[in-house]
Amino acid sequence: MTVINGEVAAGFEPVLEAFAANFARREEIGAAVCVYQDGRPVVDLWAGVADPDTGRPWERDTLQLVYSATKGATATAAHLLAQRGELDLDAPVAEYWPEFAANGKAEIPVRWLLSHQAGLVALDEPVPLDEALAWHPMTAALAAQRPQWTPGTAHGYHGRTWGWLVGEVIRRVSGRTPGRFFTEEIARPLGLDFFIGLPPGERDRVSRMVYRKPDVDLTTVPEESVPEDLRDLVAAWRDPNSLSNRAFAVTDPANIDFDSPEVQAAELPSSNGIGTAHALARMYAALIGEVDGVRLLTPETLALATEEQAHGRDQVMVVPSRFTSGFMLPTAAIPMTGSAAFGHTGRGGSLGFADPEHVIAFGYVMNHIISGSDDMRATALTNAVHKSLGMQ
Repeated sequence: MTVINGEVAAGFEPVLEAFAANFARREEIGAAVCVYQDGRPVVDLWAGVADPDTGRPWERDTLQLVYSATKGATATAAHLLAQRGELDLDAPVAEYWPEFAANGKAEIPVRWLLSHQAGLVALDEPVPLDEALAWHPMTAALAAQRPQWTPGTAHGYHGRTWGWLVGEVIRRVSGRTPGRFFTEEIARPLGLDFFIGLPPGERDRVSRMVYRKPDVDLTTVPEESVPEDLRDLVAAWRDPNSLSNRAFAVTDPANIDFDSPEVQAAELPSSNGIGTAHALARMYAALIGEVDGVRLLTPETLALATEEQAHGRDQVMVVPSRFTSGFMLPTAAIPMTGSAAFGHTGRGGSLGFADPEHVIAFGYVMNHIISGSDDMRATALTNAVHKSLGMQ
């Protein structure tokens, strides 16, 4: 039986039970979960193994790469600049990044980058990975790229390119890389253990990921055997030229080793944030209220940041999705605690979100990356938060 470490406030015992059940029944290896309520932590738990190869245990300060949950941190940085009057989300991107105007992109507003409406999900020519990690070659390629659809007429998840697009706007406006801006303006004031671009001295604290493939690879079975509601998605996976595949093949090689020191040290504001569940929850708590004297966004800025900008069939994910200017909104596939919640998931199950209606903030990170719809770990935890709040 896995030993669960940490603290749980009275009334939130269902979260502890669900967290323990994730290890007992849902293949959890190493993980942490944190919940803030009214600006203070009411759940802060961790357990398991940080590195299965060495047996290194998961500690309170173990760091975990959270894939696309990083986008919530980067979006927060953009909205902080907007709040200060340094960035107008409705101004053309080219106003801050002149080279971006090439190939019919002169009128694309910053907001369309944040809300996945710009059509820049893929590149005609992938950028060598070492050059992409160096930043400027990738932003130059994106500035020159023609959109995949007429911007503003559709939306599609910019899984990889989003970080360079939004990150370059942050860099042009602030004069600082997005990782440095996040550290100096958000992480440091709040005391967050979270990095976009891992400092060398922190690498020994990072958990090592374990990947589990789906039990059934739907791309290899006869079409008639694929559930009807998944056929469009599976067809897109099978087509190497589909946006579903090209959106995640913008580097050469397309497959990125996110455990490598070079990738973790680079700044990939869409996908290589590294931190703790506590840091995720604390950041989201500071978006909806005050945490130890710090509030990141005013209620007015928050309302604009969390207003729905795009919804419906996603051109990349080929399922319904909902986006604000940088955050995800709840759908059947995105577990949160209420209709007013906002946040972001990451590959394999990591999740950070805030629910202003219930004054709840949530962070969950783990090192067992499970692909497929059978992963219920985050859902079990959010359902337990529901139960703790008396919502079910």
